[in-house]
Amino acid sequence: MTEAYEILAAKEYWGRLIIIGEDKSGDNQVIIYVITGRSPSSQARRLETKPGGIWVCPAEEEKLKEGNVDLLVYPPILLSQGIAVSNGKQTVDIQACFEKSQNPKAILDSSLRHWEYEPDAPTFTPRISGCLLPGKKAALSIIKRAPDGSSIKYGYDIPLVPGRGKMIATYTGVNKDPLPSFSGKPIDVDIQEKMPEETARAIYDALGPREGKKDFRVAVACVFSNNLSSDQYDISIINRHEKIS
Repeated sequence: MTEAYEILAAKEYWGRLIIIGEDKSGDNQVIIYVITGRSPSSQARRLETKPGGIWVCPAEEEKLKEGNVDLLVYPPILLSQGIAVSNGKQTVDIQACFEKSQNPKAILDSSLRHWEYEPDAPTFTPRISGCLLPGKKAALSIIKRAPDGSSIKYGYDIPLVPGRGKMIATYTGVNKDPLPSFSGKPIDVDIQEKMPEETARAIYDALGPREGKKDFRVAVACVFSNNLSSDQYDISIINRHEKIS
């Protein structure tokens, strides 16, 4: 396991994860989206490729309905003129701004201006988002709850460096209630694998439970693109209950 994935393995529960970076060759831009979940409704999901992107879909309809379906089912990755990624329905708004700007941080600032953290008291899960544009331009964002109940929004320009990535998550990795929101700047990670299948597998394995602990993994999606302008993407998905690529 590489040092990057030891960072993931060191903590028990990250929630949702976004990683943006480049493969070791520098030829492919990379986006990774991860779902982990503690509740039965969160676990009752899977990722599926559909025209235009990747969607969170029900794996077990009845269990899914025990949670807030509006927060559980959404397109985490949309592919057109670049890549939009998020842990909620804000992905649609991010992609819609691609025609208005080629500045990734400006796109996130504009598309997320009306969004707040998730209304899932007492956790108040942050909304994490990102975008990757032609010309090797990328950004990440997080919307968190402030002590007074308002929303705090942070945005980060992400430099793309071969073999490196930046990671943001909904939580700190500490498994307690209420779950503490992610804090600080995006975390540096290594991206050493040459293919999306290898990358997805390495991330999925790193997030596996320690002995005697619960398995919170739900799904991992990895997208490689060596030319975002051409809308050509290599995608690999691993679902907990059904491994697909």
